[in-house]
Amino acid sequence: MSDYVQFIDGIKRKTGIDLALYKEAQMKRRLTSLYEKKGYRDFVDFYNALIKDRELMNEFLDRMTINVSEFYRNGKRWEVLQNKIFPLLLQSNKRLKIWSAACSTGEEPYSLAMVLSHHLPLSQVNILATDLDENVIQKAKLGLYPERSLAEVPKPVQSKYFTQEGPFYKVKDEIKRTVNFKKHNLLNDPYESNFDLIVCRNVMIYFTEEAKDQIYANFSKALRPGGILFVGSTEQIFNPAKYDFEVEDTFFYRKK
Repeated sequence: MSDYVQFIDGIKRKTGIDLALYKEAQMKRRLTSLYEKKGYRDFVDFYNALIKDRELMNEFLDRMTINVSEFYRNGKRWEVLQNKIFPLLLQSNKRLKIWSAACSTGEEPYSLAMVLSHHLPLSQVNILATDLDENVIQKAKLGLYPERSLAEVPKPVQSKYFTQEGPFYKVKDEIKRTVNFKKHNLLNDPYESNFDLIVCRNVMIYFTEEAKDQIYANFSKALRPGGILFVGSTEQIFNPAKYDFEVEDTFFYRKK
């Protein structure tokens, strides 16, 4: 058994996270650069240090989960969400059940709230946002972002829902209150049901085909009939019918 295989077995036992479901070459490269930077010789050395050092374990989890995010990422898709998808969903239900899965540092669920505020008062907006990494959830709850994260935010939205604090921008409390953050592992934990909208973008590219298949099947079960899955711009589903999906628009899939 290679030291990498032993490492992923140990991590699964310790944290419940199965690294075997991530693409091996990418994951190995990311973790090797981390342990070399920290001065460890190999995966065995690194694992022994991880189980003794909580801070190192947190850093490892940060490196393992990919936290690249920004508000209104791929802006044209958010326009489709605002002008087509939300009006469609709101025809049948004024209290939408929404899940931002693998939400990273919070830009995505907060963007969802901002877009939905064009259609509903914020008091009627409630978004579940989940991630595997507790560190990024803490950052998301703080709601403080560098200017570059806001590059695609329309100017009126920026002035309405952010306050500037030095070089940073803080999400206003009225938006923060709409989002409920929780820890959740897409590959292990149970999914809630009856969602009107699930957003999971720019995460699937890191998973193996087997893991993607499992997650898409679970998303399909978690959506109500007519509910929508919104995926990232490199994550087109080539066989949507397999999961009971139909194409609603580019990167939007409707549950049959």
